[in-house]
Amino acid sequence: MLARVRERGVEAVTVAVAYHQARDVMPHASVRRVVHRHDGVFLPLPPEVWEGVRLRPAAQPAEEVVAVARLLEDTAPGEVLAWTVFLHNTTLGTAHPDVCAENCFGDRLLADLCPANPDVADYAVALARTAAAAGPVVAEALAYGTFDHGHHHERSFVPLGPGERLLLGLCFCAHCRRAAGAAGVDADRLRAAVAGHLDRVLGGEEVTTSDDPASLSAAVGEDLAGFLAVRQDVVTALTRRVADAVHADGGRLVYLDLTGALLGYGSGTPEGPSAAEQGWRTGVDASALAPLVDGYAYLGYARDVERLRVDVASVVDAVGGRCPVRVVLRPGHPDTGDAANLAEKTAACASLGVAAVDFYNYGMYPWPVLDRIPAALTAAGDPDQSPV
Repeated sequence: MLARVRERGVEAVTVAVAYHQARDVMPHASVRRVVHRHDGVFLPLPPEVWEGVRLRPAAQPAEEVVAVARLLEDTAPGEVLAWTVFLHNTTLGTAHPDVCAENCFGDRLLADLCPANPDVADYAVALARTAAAAGPVVAEALAYGTFDHGHHHERSFVPLGPGERLLLGLCFCAHCRRAAGAAGVDADRLRAAVAGHLDRVLGGEEVTTSDDPASLSAAVGEDLAGFLAVRQDVVTALTRRVADAVHADGGRLVYLDLTGALLGYGSGTPEGPSAAEQGWRTGVDASALAPLVDGYAYLGYARDVERLRVDVASVVDAVGGRCPVRVVLRPGHPDTGDAANLAEKTAACASLGVAAVDFYNYGMYPWPVLDRIPAALTAAGDPDQSPV
């Protein structure tokens, strides 16, 4: 695998060291073509790091743990980044529902650990320290989750508008309400207003609300704006704690902003304001996070080059030079139809001053798609490149 990656001119690989449940089609795998992924880690848990930590991640299958260890042995320092999924973990959520996001009705969203929960914060710190032994930590899902992403066979036969779907995913657990109260936000009043609005919709009233903050506030009250700001403060505080722990161990942390996936994962056609303006959906404030971390990665899941340019420019502006910006591109379906389109995208990223372009995902794209990468590197003027 490493030889094939290096043949395409990239400088590093980003290896999953902690991942979530998924069912993946692997077109050039030697054994399994359809792989069911599980929540868990591909690294051993150092006892001194995990002492006293309530939440413990499961281990991945032994043969995959061994494969990751061999890959780390075969690479030089700087050749590996450690992709780490933090708070999206259905296995831990099912075992410990009290640490999960709690919606306005008191339902626990078991795929999403709440970043305001102290046990979750301890878990995130220990996981980051563990991952940092493999290389710079690429932190996925170090933020709030959303209602629309979590389980397979997710069903609702009630027509929900985009605003209603967003409101169903807001966490009103005791820790989030406490954080809101400390900031002068009446979370109980907001929770009641959100529940009342959703009750009308679930009762058959044909109401669909746009998912922009102004429309949502009009539907459930002005407490919402303050509550969304508190969520950003929670994510920033957790990221600061994780970054401090990684730095104390001599490691580095790259924050992975999932906004691009929320906007364009399925279709590659993000809509609405620029990406940096929509980070509030998961509690992300790029300008507040940038000074805390060693890199900021954005998922550029967009077919249209100009839309990609707008989104990347918004992230670069928000980061403001306080840390390097990386952009993750998908070299094939559904974002990229041919080599020329990928080359245009990498060139656009380079023109905006990004420090690195990453390509997602080596194992899931056919060889002809991966063969587009060398020309894309040339078009970008060969900034630091790595497949993610």
